[in-house]
Amino acid sequence: MRRFVPYIKYLKAIRAQFIGSVLCAALYGIISGFVLNYVLMKKVLPAVFSEGARDMSTWQIAGYAALVPAVFLVRALAAFFNSYLVSLCGVRVLEQVRLDFFQRLQALPLNFFARHTSGDLLSRGLADTNQLQYTLTNVGNEIFKQPATLLFALGALIYEASSTPDAWKMLLCLASVPLAVFPIRYVGKHILRRAQQLQSQLGVVSDRLSENLSATKEIRAFGLEERETNRFRTAVQSLFHVQMKIVKYSSFLSPTIEFISSLGIAGTLVYAYYANIPWTSFLFIVGAIYFAYEPIKKIGAINNDLKRGLSALDRIEEILNAPLEIDDPANPVAVDRLQGRIAFQNVSFAYKTDTHVLKDVTIDLPPGTVCALVGPSGAGKSTFANLVPRFYEVSNGGVTIDGIDLRAMKVADLRRNIALVSQDPVLFNDTIYNNLLLGRAGATREEVEQAAKDAFAHDFILSQPNGYDTMVGERGGKLSGGQKQRVALARAFLRNAPILILDEATSALDSESEAFIQRALQKLVVGKTVLIIAHRFSTIRDASKILVFEEGRIVAHGPHAQLYGTSPLYKTLYDRQQGAGAEVRA
Repeated sequence: MRRFVPYIKYLKAIRAQFIGSVLCAALYGIISGFVLNYVLMKKVLPAVFSEGARDMSTWQIAGYAALVPAVFLVRALAAFFNSYLVSLCGVRVLEQVRLDFFQRLQALPLNFFARHTSGDLLSRGLADTNQLQYTLTNVGNEIFKQPATLLFALGALIYEASSTPDAWKMLLCLASVPLAVFPIRYVGKHILRRAQQLQSQLGVVSDRLSENLSATKEIRAFGLEERETNRFRTAVQSLFHVQMKIVKYSSFLSPTIEFISSLGIAGTLVYAYYANIPWTSFLFIVGAIYFAYEPIKKIGAINNDLKRGLSALDRIEEILNAPLEIDDPANPVAVDRLQGRIAFQNVSFAYKTDTHVLKDVTIDLPPGTVCALVGPSGAGKSTFANLVPRFYEVSNGGVTIDGIDLRAMKVADLRRNIALVSQDPVLFNDTIYNNLLLGRAGATREEVEQAAKDAFAHDFILSQPNGYDTMVGERGGKLSGGQKQRVALARAFLRNAPILILDEATSALDSESEAFIQRALQKLVVGKTVLIIAHRFSTIRDASKILVFEEGRIVAHGPHAQLYGTSPLYKTLYDRQQGAGAEVRA
């Protein structure tokens, strides 16, 4: 239970409901452990079946009979309100845990997501939090009721033993109680291990499904339907085997404790026979023993639920406690609109500690520089660009903008001064208008439409069924590649940031769409510091400076005319691509 203590803070806002659930649980325990047994064994049965019962009036009989449903009614109401209030508390706690989980994902660096699959993260955020909610609700529902029932059942035994000669010896039958600890510990140990396997396998199943849904076109193009079905079947079958292991251990516990309970009752029966214990006292004590063993059995089930909840909590806390790496400084430098002078000073960076992707990079880009990054695949171009918005933290050296180290600024202030247009822009499943507003949330309708016009997107947007209010579908699936790219450019126009990063914004487009994009880019880059990650050399003709990357180093920089004559690597890359382009045109 200590593992759940840090989450008690979530109960502050609903402490009245939580206290109410505890009081209802206590009332349920009093009635179940003592009152119910006392009313039946000490009041109703002796009165109704005594020798003088025939002389009682109908009203007297009815009164004794009414005691039974009255007690059960109060017990039922206590159980209902306990269950309802505990569920309310559990759902509230889950709501906060999920929100913390999601907020943490927003703050974690990009390399974290390179180490975790989206399916696994989905499983942690949904399946594991659901398991945690079930644990909190179920355990919370029983954790007060059952100990209270056990306490008052033991109190009933002590009460009867003190008032009936020789009855105290019957308490020796409770010696079988410690035996119930052994199956609880045995099952709990196995449940924890299997629960960890279950949550992990749920992640695998989620990952298989997520991966399949994101690659529907490729699966059909390469005829992978049967392969994917077999992979998913294997994952589901593994999940089934782990689930059945948990069912086996969970189902083993209750019958075992019931058998141990029966040993105690059998011993009580034998002793009561030889000690001539009155039948009313015998039934009262047997009832109390039953009500003492029932909580023990349920506490064993609680233990199993806790193990499963702990397994889910372990996976959730891996995210909640993951180091942020990139965070705001304690005393950030106040930043408004930057001019856009970017400088790298002896910068090295490694995704893994043993392999540097950038090595001792030093470069100074004045404001307004249109800079193209070229080089072989894996040379460090994208990494260089991704360090500017501080998607990653440098391993050595420093990156500055306008002379201010990126680590001295608030992350939000830094990124507000940067616009990004990627090769495959992501649109959210919302209207075109709301997707454009992502560029600048406070923009007016006129500003949004002007940005769309600047990106040559206004006309095609108006041709959509609902114009700017047209839903774009998941990841913008209802729009063509060129249309999505123009919406992304419109967002960049709307943001009007002093720094612009273009990750080959035209590489996957047809010639007509590329012409629109190129015309928009010529206007967009004016007055901005621009980093163009160039995969095609045709896109760098307007660059005022070119950086040539090789194995993580900048091996040459300058304009095209200079580099073509002085950099063998640049000349080779350029001629190879121009030659390939000529062959295609031929």
